[in-house]
Amino acid sequence: MMVLVGLVAGVMVAAGVVRVARHRAGAAADLSALAGAVHALADPALACRRARALAVANHATLSGCVVRTGVVQVRVRVKLSIPVLGQRSLTAEARAGPR
Repeated sequence: MMVLVGLVAGVMVAAGVVRVARHRAGAAADLSALAGAVHALADPALACRRARALAVANHATLSGCVVRTGVVQVRVRVKLSIPVLGQRSLTAEARAGPR
């Protein structure tokens, strides 16, 4: 019985870790896209640098940034450590701009 309780607790902890990381990745992507959109029309290169800075500030890695007609689309990756399964990463995408 105790083994079953331990197993269920472990699964719940792992699910919680994944859920928190998924929200962190989404928030980092949203904030990075918004930070880049401020500069998207004037300086697309600066837009991606600002997006990267915001991703790093949110403990994520910017793995993609595209600026087209004032719209910034970003992809970020967040690393996480799942008990028993080890290191994994989650990605999230977001876009921001006038359209």
